[in-house]
Amino acid sequence: MAKPVVSIVQHAGTYNSLKQALELCDGLKEFKQSDRILIKPNMVAWDFDLPFPPYGVVTTSAVMFALVQILHEHGYTNLAIGEASLGVSGSMAKKIFQHLGYEKLTEQFGVEVIDFNEDKFEAVDVGGFNLSIARKALEADKIINVPVLKTHNQCKVSLGIKNLKGCLNRKSKIQCHGKDEELDHMFPRVAEKLPVALTVIDGIFALAKGPGATGKAFRKDILVASRDMFACDVVGAALMGYSAAGVEHLRFYAERNGRSLELSDIEVRGEPVEKHVAFLEHDWEWTEDNTGPLGFKKRGIEGLAVRKYDNSLCTACSKLYNPMLVLLMSAYKGEPFPGVEVLTGKRQDASPGFAKTVLFGKCACLQNKDNPNINYAIKIKGCPPDLNEFIKLLDEEGIHCDYNQYVQYRRYIFNRYKLEDGFDMGLFIK
Repeated sequence: MAKPVVSIVQHAGTYNSLKQALELCDGLKEFKQSDRILIKPNMVAWDFDLPFPPYGVVTTSAVMFALVQILHEHGYTNLAIGEASLGVSGSMAKKIFQHLGYEKLTEQFGVEVIDFNEDKFEAVDVGGFNLSIARKALEADKIINVPVLKTHNQCKVSLGIKNLKGCLNRKSKIQCHGKDEELDHMFPRVAEKLPVALTVIDGIFALAKGPGATGKAFRKDILVASRDMFACDVVGAALMGYSAAGVEHLRFYAERNGRSLELSDIEVRGEPVEKHVAFLEHDWEWTEDNTGPLGFKKRGIEGLAVRKYDNSLCTACSKLYNPMLVLLMSAYKGEPFPGVEVLTGKRQDASPGFAKTVLFGKCACLQNKDNPNINYAIKIKGCPPDLNEFIKLLDEEGIHCDYNQYVQYRRYIFNRYKLEDGFDMGLFIK
């Protein structure tokens, strides 16, 4: 049996590099000019209020524009781009598309740009679960999946298979982060239901401690492509220092589909994997007693226990987790907190011995509604919770958070990326 083929190309001019990557893996071999082709980028989020560095977080527009141009030159004209980005206040995919200049793809190449959240979804049995998948993704003849080369603090890596979670509606995304099911065992089932014909991993930038902008991005300058979605992910994981066997969702997919987890069972064309391997951390360090990030301990923060997030924390709450931590740090004025525990997600239970328990989000509130260990609950009930409500309710309890410190932190995150180091916003904004 022939090995699946994956190409790795050094990025040196996006159009030519992508064209080479596709040629090396015969990426368009099975495409027909009559095919309805859906391109699925990773547009997980954007922030239109505070500085937002998209490096390693969002698929570059440079790759998307080059891909559309190449497809059009080969006579593939029935093209669409779809995503289901969600912000705190609702769908934001259309706004992101506009910000990135995707209307130019419509004007020049007739590409249909679809916010899945504003379109129709279809309930699909994915093996004991019903998940609502974008109808346009199900109806496509072929999907070209264009993830980013990044790590993920809940599932180690976020590549092609993980990127397809973006074809779900909001309710199904939350369902993937269930109380009794593992996240790593949910989204691979979605990938099995979709006609993914080509995967292109955008590795112009790579991201450690992802998947969001609070991670650390690096200029990587590689493109990875394959007609085999799983093999592409195995190679992508290896490039970030992870064996497929150690990534649970890849192991789960391989077990369900009779696939090998060995890199040696893949034919790699172009650049050798070992030339570009660089380990990228995926997770944030927590204290051994689970009282908060190591940074809290280094600052001498006492009287506060922030329990580490788990896989039941869904994407909407995850986006607010880092702001919550920064706000809590801003409230520390040298004196210990008054015995405060902070809980998130669908699994964390309140511990005895705390004066106050912060229940961050609807799920944490429901999980602990009858918990006898709670002396006094500070309930941030939203789905997702509201940071202004968080600040207000803590202020009423004498815990004074300073939002301006979070703004300063965001500016620091953005400003650490310099144009002279290759961090060019022109790769995103067209």
